Amino acid sequence: MTDASEIFARLKQDHDQHRELLDKLLETSGDSSERVTLFEELTKELKSHAAAEEQALYSTMLRKPPTTGETRHSVAEHHEIEEALNDLAATDMSEGGWLTKFKNFDHQYRHHINEEEEDHFPDFEQYLDDDDMKHMEKVFERRKREEMAEAEVTPEKKEDAKE
Repeated sequence: MTDASEIFARLKQDHDQHRELLDKLLETSGDSSERVTLFEELTKELKSHAAAEEQALYSTMLRKPPTTGETRHSVAEHHEIEEALNDLAATDMSEGGWLTKFKNFDHQYRHHINEEEEDHFPDFEQYLDDDDMKHMEKVFERRKREEMAEAEVTPEKKEDAKE
C-alpha cells in the first residue's frame, strides 16, 4: 500500500478552513455585510470541496467493496449539507431563526468532518494504492477550482428541496 497521507492532509486542510469560517460566522449577528460575505464564502467553499472530494476520493472508494458503506454514508451527508446551506440561504439572516438553523448546521457539519477524519480516512487509507493516489491528487485540485468558479449560494427552503 502507499502513503495516502497527502490527500487526507489536503482534505483536512480544507476542513480546518471550514472550521475557521464556521467560528467566524458564529461571531456575527443580524444580516450584517460580514455575515453575508462569510456565508457566501462558506457556501462556495463547502460546495466545491464536496464535489471535488466526491470525484477524487469517494469515486475511488466506491470501487473498494469494504468501504462502500462508509462512502455512501458520507456522500449522503454531503447532499444533506447542501440542502441545509440552501435552506440557510433562503432564511432571513436578521431573524433569530437563522442563527438557530446555523448552529444546527454547524453541529451537523462538524460531526461530518470529524467522522471523515477520525473514522473514514483511516479506514480508507488501507485500501489505496499508487494508482489511486495519482488519480486523487490529479482530480481533487482541478475539480475544486472548477467547482469554486461555478459555486453559487442557492436559496431553497428544505421543505421545497427535491428528493
